[in-house]
Amino acid sequence: MKAIAQGARRAHATRRHFGALLLMGALCCAIGGLPPARAAGASASKTRTQQVEIRNFAFAPKSLTVSPGTRVVWTNHDEEPHVVTSAGSQFPSSKGLDAGDSYAVTFSKPGTYAYYCSIHPMMVGTIIVQ
Repeated sequence: MKAIAQGARRAHATRRHFGALLLMGALCCAIGGLPPARAAGASASKTRTQQVEIRNFAFAPKSLTVSPGTRVVWTNHDEEPHVVTSAGSQFPSSKGLDAGDSYAVTFSKPGTYAYYCSIHPMMVGTIIVQ
């Protein structure tokens, strides 16, 4: 008999927790809000993103003009590794990028950011933030 009473209490507690979760979900929907993790992701999607391809031992485009707050993503399409390196250490260098790897930097301040591949220094590019 004692086991039946404990089982009934557990079932009641489970329904109570489920009910509280259901109520919280309904309140979020009613006020139009998202849980904090989704809200942060939603605001991040407003960040502008531009692509730079690494192909045939060159950056394409070689020069890219963006607005402040833009995220620039370099993607290596070569079979050889490359390392995106800022001339003058204006942003952190990438790790060695193998084929298919990407590296991203968000540029928040206006300016001209020259970069090169530290493995193949003849590969150069420029990000202009204005």
